[in-house]
Amino acid sequence: MKLGIIGSGMIVHDFLQTADKITNMKITAISTTERSQHVAQSLAKQYNIKDVFTNNELLCNDNNVDTVYVAVPNSLHYQVVKQAILAGKNVICEKPYVATVAEAAELKQLADQHKVIILEAITNIHLKNYQAIKKIINKIGPIHIICLNYTQYSSRYDDFLANKIAPVFDPTKGGGTLMDLNIYNIHLVVGLFGKPISVQYYPVMQKGIDTSGSLNLVYPDKQAILIAAKDCYTTPRSFIEGEKGSIYFDGSTGVINDFTVEMRNGETNRLRFNQYSHRMASEFNNFSKIIDQHDQQMANKLYEHSTAVIDVLAKAKASIKN
Repeated sequence: MKLGIIGSGMIVHDFLQTADKITNMKITAISTTERSQHVAQSLAKQYNIKDVFTNNELLCNDNNVDTVYVAVPNSLHYQVVKQAILAGKNVICEKPYVATVAEAAELKQLADQHKVIILEAITNIHLKNYQAIKKIINKIGPIHIICLNYTQYSSRYDDFLANKIAPVFDPTKGGGTLMDLNIYNIHLVVGLFGKPISVQYYPVMQKGIDTSGSLNLVYPDKQAILIAAKDCYTTPRSFIEGEKGSIYFDGSTGVINDFTVEMRNGETNRLRFNQYSHRMASEFNNFSKIIDQHDQQMANKLYEHSTAVIDVLAKAKASIKN
C-alpha cells in the first residue's frame, strides 16, 4: 500500500507515530493547506515522506500513491473522498466517514465503478479485545443493559471557552462530541448488537455545539446508554450487563486496553488480547491487508457496518429537541 495523507492535524501526528508498525505500507506523500505547509514539511522530514503538496488534486493524481488517507475536518470528508475515488485511488477516511447514508451510498457506487476500496478509519472494531468481547458476550447473556462512557476533557476546550474555536468544536465543520467521541460508543454497540429500533440524543449545548451528551439506543430486549464528554473529567468505565454476568473496562472506548468478565457465580477474569500498544496499528494493518489483497468482501462488510453507524448518527442529530 502506497499511502498519501491528506491532512496534517493531531490524528495524522498520532498515526505517524505507529506507521512503522504497519505491514506492507509506505507513506509516499502528504498534502495540507498552504497555512499548514510548514507542518507537513516538518512531518515529511521526520518520517521520510517524499512529496509535500498544498493541492489535494496533485496528491490524488500522484502515480506514487495508490491509497489516500483522508484526515481533514468532518465537513470535508465527502468532497475529498470523492476526489480521491475519481482519481482511481483507494480511500481510508477518518471517522465519521460521511454525514448521511445517501452520501455513503453514492461514494460506494463510485468506488465500485472505479474498482477501488473505501474504508472508514475507526479503531475499536479492529482491536483483538473487541473481537474477544464479541465472542465472549454470549457467556454473560441475555444482555439487557449497555452503558458506555467516553469522557475525555478536550485539550481545546479551554480555548473554546475563550472563543477560540477549533474544528472539533465548530458546528460548520462537523464538530461536536457526538461526532468526535460518542461515535466510538456507537461503533461498539452496533458492531456487537446491530442497529437499534429507536435513537434519542440528549446533548449539553454550548455556543451551538454539543460539548457532552447522552445517547439512548433502544433494542427489543435491551437498552444502551452512550455517554461522551469533552467538557468533563473522569476516568470512564463502561459496562455490558447480562443475566449471567457482566463485562466492563476502564478508559477510552476507542482503545479498550483490557476488559474484565465478572460472572454471577463469582468467577472473575481480567483479559487482554490487543496486539499493539498503539490503538491505530490494528486498523491500519487490517486496511493494508484488505487493500493489498483487494478483499472486496471484507471491504463490503465494513461498509455495511459504517452505514449502520451513519444511520444512527443521523437519527441522533435529528432527535435533538430545540
